[in-house]
Amino acid sequence: MDIERINDTTIKFYITYHDMERRGFDKDEIWYNRERGEELFFEMMNEANDKENFEMSGPLWVQVHALDKGLEIIVTRGQMSDGNMKLEIPMDDDEREEMPVDNNIVDMLDSQFAKNKGSEVVKDHSLSVVIGFREFEDVISLSHSFHDEVMTSLHSFEGTYYIYVTLDETYSDEEQDNMLSRMLEFGYESDVTIHRISEYGTEIIAEDALSDIRKKFA
Repeated sequence: MDIERINDTTIKFYITYHDMERRGFDKDEIWYNRERGEELFFEMMNEANDKENFEMSGPLWVQVHALDKGLEIIVTRGQMSDGNMKLEIPMDDDEREEMPVDNNIVDMLDSQFAKNKGSEVVKDHSLSVVIGFREFEDVISLSHSFHDEVMTSLHSFEGTYYIYVTLDETYSDEEQDNMLSRMLEFGYESDVTIHRISEYGTEIIAEDALSDIRKKFA
């Protein structure tokens, strides 16, 4: 990732999609997953603070440009002057798009991506989650309790078993939340990404993991 200090209140990032993947982020996650988009954004801001002493204090305005090979993100920090907020954004007026950090970065990315790609943008409402388990017996219990047809795979990483589950767009948001809640009764939502697990862990069952476990441990 490249970090360029524009002035005392503005900093610019450029991060390639390859660099995102190296950090454990999938490109689609950044477009559509709010938590992962925020995680990447604040990871970049923390890195800027370490390298350029650019603190996230006060209101922040963010402009995102979706490029062919990555993202360009300009962050401007507001300044207080006589009790009033003063904001100077180093860009042309017709390019200015002020967006507070309170608006989720995914919304910013969606907006920029839609502007760049037009009608080609179709949001995928599938939900993918990595669920960790303290004991393999919990995985077996889940397989006998959960019979819905969803995409699952079983992995092992650093002594822990993980189920990677994808709830596709055939289910409504409410149904997805309900199914995820039922699954989390047996495990916990993991902070470890599937990309890290796939690279450094072991894939035990690639497809229909819960169904396969249910049959093997009848």
